[in-house]
Amino acid sequence: MRNLILAVLAAGMAVGAGPSSAQTYDPSYPVCKRVNSDAASVDCYYTTMEQCREEIRGESAQCVPNPFYKATPTPAPAATTRPARNN
Repeated sequence: MRNLILAVLAAGMAVGAGPSSAQTYDPSYPVCKRVNSDAASVDCYYTTMEQCREEIRGESAQCVPNPFYKATPTPAPAATTRPARNN
């Protein structure tokens, strides 16, 4: 009986779960384009807000900061060593 209940629950969950659309929040880019439509989509492949704004001109879309942006750390400048003093 327990197996039947688990099977019915599993089947119900599989049927109830509709297709999901993947959002493209690429963490490599700081700016995203969000298209305002019935099937809203997000594309993150812009390096600046200006670049995104040029792309969406005339569209029903907006440019937003990427909430998942991971900036690559810049390496620290190399330490300079001074020559030893000979006294």
